Amino acid sequence: MSLEVRNITEADLHEWVRAVNTGFLRPPEALAEQVEQQRPQLEPERTLGAFDSGHCVGTYRSFTQRLTVPGGGQVTSDAVSSVTVSPTHRRRGLLSRMLAADQARAKDRGDLLSTLIAAEYRIYGRHGFGPATQITEWRVDTLRSGLDPRWSGPEDGGRVELVDGADVRRLGPELHERLRSRRHGLIDRSERFWRLMTGDLRRPHIPWKEAFYAVYRSAEGRVDGLVSYTTDDEWEGKMPRVTARVRDFLADSPAAERALWHFLLSIDWVTRVESGRRAPDDLLPLLLPDPRAARVTTDSDYLWVRLLDVPGALEARSYRAAGSLVLDVHDPSGYAAGRFRLDAGPEGASCTSTTSAADLALSASDLAALYLGDESALRLAALGRVSEERAGAAARADLLLRTARRPWCPDMF
Repeated sequence: MSLEVRNITEADLHEWVRAVNTGFLRPPEALAEQVEQQRPQLEPERTLGAFDSGHCVGTYRSFTQRLTVPGGGQVTSDAVSSVTVSPTHRRRGLLSRMLAADQARAKDRGDLLSTLIAAEYRIYGRHGFGPATQITEWRVDTLRSGLDPRWSGPEDGGRVELVDGADVRRLGPELHERLRSRRHGLIDRSERFWRLMTGDLRRPHIPWKEAFYAVYRSAEGRVDGLVSYTTDDEWEGKMPRVTARVRDFLADSPAAERALWHFLLSIDWVTRVESGRRAPDDLLPLLLPDPRAARVTTDSDYLWVRLLDVPGALEARSYRAAGSLVLDVHDPSGYAAGRFRLDAGPEGASCTSTTSAADLALSASDLAALYLGDESALRLAALGRVSEERAGAAARADLLLRTARRPWCPDMF
């Protein structure tokens, strides 16, 4: 019997959630509660299932997301999540079918791109996605860091205050939106995100541990930083060996960032801090008198991007320098395929189809990796993934596309 890929109905929801759990190797506990929690966020017209004789063996959903691009512009993304194929039905093209159906609809809606967090690296490149941001996690030995353990607060007139989850739900969204308006790579956060992050809403299949919350207020009283963290209670021979694990860390000014890291690294009994998902060029290691106290535990790709409208996406972002570039983009799916002339500068950009000779030839996946300014065209050319059709074109692409700070997205979806 042929496998059917279609939008799910209310009657399919229990089967669909069960299949999501199967794909992510989650035990089928509290399934009824999971169904009730999933129901409000699922859009039936954007939620797909693959079915074999009535049993759901593949899952897929998408939703509208706002992504900040270089320069502070925001683009509408088709955010992809809950993608699974049951182990009994692999290698039958189910992911390709679900992805193709969703991307066709996203293109028709006018979404400029798609985004996802890739559980496995090798799956999505062939579908036109490229890794557009990286995350780094550090483990800091507080006793070796060199910071003053007697630190009692910022010296810039600001202050650090302990707050509770209700305060975070009230103060956090405005801080995040302010930061997101200027930090490319960040995505919007829903009310549901803040409720889950503070325990006001709990996933039935994930144990909850209450966090501590602190904010940094500037001398003017504005909340410019927020951190949430959990701790363990480990002692050895009457000596503390406590680890603080960062759950969320937002800072809209260098002063807030420095103050909150100093706060975390000077908490009594805490001998180790785990940073959570930070940008690779985070201030953390270099603000320590001894940066070697911060050891990298994770350095990996994170947010993946797939361009659906090349001219629209390239015109939405800003560029550090003025220049022109003709890109010959190969895309078997067709969405990003073509030859495009980009005329860009600090004041804006235009991108149009052209028949002019190409400067660079590359795949849709590699263009996506370059889009937020993190990857280097020179590096991709050295790997043989980008073809330099005109001498010096890769260096010119880096001059135009790369950004002074690296893009950052810490949020799972």
